[in-house]
Amino acid sequence: MITSAARISAGVGIGGLTGLVEAGYVLLSAPLLVVPATRRAVLRGARRLAELERARLWQFQGQVNGNDYDGVRAFQYLSLRSVAGLLGLGVWVCLGAGVATAAVYAKQLFAGRAPGGEGEGTVLGWLLIAVLATIATFLCGQGMSGVAALDRTLADRFLTPSYRILAERRMSHLRNTRAEVVEAVNDERRRIERALHDGVQQRLVALGLLLGRARRTGDADLVRQAHEEAQTALRELREVSWLVYPIALDDGLDAALESLAERATISVEVRYLVVISPSLELATVIYFVASESVTNAAKHSGATRITIDVRLVGGKYVVEITDDGSGGAEIGVAGGLGGLRRRVAAADGEFTVDSPDGGPTVVRAALPCG
Repeated sequence: MITSAARISAGVGIGGLTGLVEAGYVLLSAPLLVVPATRRAVLRGARRLAELERARLWQFQGQVNGNDYDGVRAFQYLSLRSVAGLLGLGVWVCLGAGVATAAVYAKQLFAGRAPGGEGEGTVLGWLLIAVLATIATFLCGQGMSGVAALDRTLADRFLTPSYRILAERRMSHLRNTRAEVVEAVNDERRRIERALHDGVQQRLVALGLLLGRARRTGDADLVRQAHEEAQTALRELREVSWLVYPIALDDGLDAALESLAERATISVEVRYLVVISPSLELATVIYFVASESVTNAAKHSGATRITIDVRLVGGKYVVEITDDGSGGAEIGVAGGLGGLRRRVAAADGEFTVDSPDGGPTVVRAALPCG
């Protein structure tokens, strides 16, 4: 606690010195803001000084502020920060004067003289001085704390993007997300169409041919082959239906993931550590991230073991799919991972793939609860 107080006090002291520089900068450069030729240079200088203040706050108070602000906000910040810095300097001047006074009084006390140096000291006189010194120390401490709090408040207020900029970024994000939603839907439609055309349709054509031959010849072996084709077509049709909507989600995300693990061609372990179940929309996204990742690992990485880990961390549902395959997976514009990225982005989530050569591959999606 003492170390923390000393560090904050040192930060306030340094802030007082920088406040002098900032006050001079603001007073001298403010008239130049109206001149187009010098305005950019003034704002650039203001941003550099604001960056120094940001580093000071991090070093002495442990406060982290972003650097995502413009020169105008930096100049506004310096205009008020310089006042706070001068207040901090004033507190330090008072503290220094108090220490010097305390040294003089201590010399008089040890000499047996009264406060002020005239006559012999009394217990009552020195007790009064001790009370006044305690009050002065308390006021200086409160002054330090107040200036430090004001420093943090000003940094939080100005060393961030303005509401207008945040609103514009949010609108841009929503536009991009809307486009990604449309693209994700189109990707799913194309996948379903390919699955129907290349899988189920071909199976049904082959089944029709076998039944036609069996009808003409009465060959029992052809009937058996037709039956096998019918079973395969039903299985592939079931897989296509799961691309549209996995019916197991009606029993909960954990049940759907367990069903996914049972149908996989390699060993899949599910770790479901979520107490509060996600909404159906989020559960669907999480399921498809896991399903596509398992399919990719089984087909392309040569993996022998996959782990699906679902948990709730910091107000977000996090799903991680780890396989022991050869690695080298990348998120492309097209392909399964690209479609997953768009699907997760449409839910305002984050999607990453860590897949160094030689493995392991970790596919991670984080989705907000609300």
